[in-house]
Amino acid sequence: MRARFGRADLIGIAVVIALAAAAAGFRMATIEPRAYVGLCAAAHAPLVCAPRHAVLWLQYERLFGFPALLLGLLAFAFASRALGIAGLALGIVAVINYNGTEGIVGAALALWGWLEAAMPAAFDRGEGQRHARE
Repeated sequence: MRARFGRADLIGIAVVIALAAAAAGFRMATIEPRAYVGLCAAAHAPLVCAPRHAVLWLQYERLFGFPALLLGLLAFAFASRALGIAGLALGIVAVINYNGTEGIVGAALALWGWLEAAMPAAFDRGEGQRHARE
């Protein structure tokens, strides 16, 4: 039996895609171009250098990957849609920002928890097939 996706799941998919696109776009626009290194090192740096610096600091401190892993573990443990959406989105953002080890594991666990939350109620009562974890 397949998971049934409702309106909340479709909104979750849109949120994941939007955050991934925003992270990739920001990275391609402000972090990867070498011209921003000199601009942001200047005495009067443009305002875009503050979020650029924050993203680079979060990347260096692995603060994209570890929270993604934590959210993924929570989504997996509690089979929660909301935690699954948050964990998957942050996991993809972590991979985009080179925190891939923790980010991809967190995203996978979050997706698994999200899909378990989307399973029909018949599975929870023991009718039909069993969950993949059992």
